[in-house]
Amino acid sequence: MQVSVETTSSLERRLTISIPADQIEGEIAKRLQNMSRNVRLDGFRPGKVPMKVVKRRYGAGARQEVLGEQMQQAFIEAVTQEKLNPAGAPRVEPKTDEDGKDFEFIAIIEIYPEIELNDFSGVEVERPVAEVKDEDINEMIDTLRQQSKTFEDVERAAENGDQIVFDYVGSFASGEKAGEEFEGGKAENSTLELGSGRMIPGFEDGLVGVSAGEEKTLELTFPEDYQAEELKGQAVEFACKVHKVQAASLAELNDEFFERFGVTEGGEDAFRVEVRKNMERELRQAVKTKVKNQVMDGILTGHEFAVPSPLVAQEIDRMREQAVQQFGGAQGGFDPKQLPAELFQKDAEKRVALGLLVGEIVKQKEVKVDDDRVRAMVEEMASAYQEPQQVIDWYYSNDEQLSQIKYVVLEEQVVDTILDAAKVSETECSYQDAIKPAAPAEEAAAEEAAAE
Repeated sequence: MQVSVETTSSLERRLTISIPADQIEGEIAKRLQNMSRNVRLDGFRPGKVPMKVVKRRYGAGARQEVLGEQMQQAFIEAVTQEKLNPAGAPRVEPKTDEDGKDFEFIAIIEIYPEIELNDFSGVEVERPVAEVKDEDINEMIDTLRQQSKTFEDVERAAENGDQIVFDYVGSFASGEKAGEEFEGGKAENSTLELGSGRMIPGFEDGLVGVSAGEEKTLELTFPEDYQAEELKGQAVEFACKVHKVQAASLAELNDEFFERFGVTEGGEDAFRVEVRKNMERELRQAVKTKVKNQVMDGILTGHEFAVPSPLVAQEIDRMREQAVQQFGGAQGGFDPKQLPAELFQKDAEKRVALGLLVGEIVKQKEVKVDDDRVRAMVEEMASAYQEPQQVIDWYYSNDEQLSQIKYVVLEEQVVDTILDAAKVSETECSYQDAIKPAAPAEEAAAEEAAAE
């Protein structure tokens, strides 16, 4: 076997591989010889079919099978011989395929990049420092009561925060379609909480002050960035008929309410303890995530290298599937491939680059998974459930799930390795600011520019 390698880009390699003709012909002869023992053809006894007949009947198929096997074997031997590390399956192009001549083919691959790790001292991290205060707990309890609120009929005009039950019909207010109803603009006995922001600007404000039995027409304009093309910037009218006005009633702090959150004993004091535990867990996770994101962005900034397109394509496919599952499209038979790759390209490239960097740090710094940290993470996750031990046992009996936890822990250990050398400062902030997701870099830059 002969191999020549051409470098066509920083990652792409073009391998020309030649397999000796006698090796190909020998394998074909063996294949046909084995087949001849079992071939059944009219006019011949089993195992007695002449080889020239077997070759004429099955020779082409045997040659294709042998070539496929020989190409695969030759490719593996070639990348091993040339010490190449393919980042995906090769693109294969046959070059010479004639009886009696050496078989030659071209295999085009992308290899993993060589990454030279830089000093991590240039990575800057700002760690939020916050605590859960009593007022934060009070606010969280109010939120939980809001989420469990009920509505009761009232005999008065609607106010912000009330819910109305009403019918509405939307139609175009001007142009050729004036008076014509538009698709999706009609409903009967619909419920709407005024002030929730569910409807287009002006809709909910226009219904503040209405009473049960009242009819009102709203003259509005759809936003220019509305998702439905035919409605962007359109002047419309909504004819509304109100059936009920209902006032919100927050859930009472009683045993029935506490039981919804797994607190069966101890009343409000025990409930507040449970709320605090959950908030502190959320705070720890939020701080950890913000620090990790800054670390990952920092090492990406400090390392520039090309990423293999096969790995990016695989990541795009994963992100497509995640998007479809998130929005329930998988149940309706929606094909993830219908989502444009461009939607995910940038994030996929970032994920692949980070994965390669983390892998290189693990290898060069000889980072090993800490089993104690794995156990601690599983136990913390399990503590959010009523039967923690069952959750722990489930993780440790499920290799796939436990592997995912181990990888998360490994990433955390890599983050710790980088933090040991990075410039870390601490900033005190409120609980709400600490758990608030960090804005993407592009948004943060835009906000700074606007402030200036």
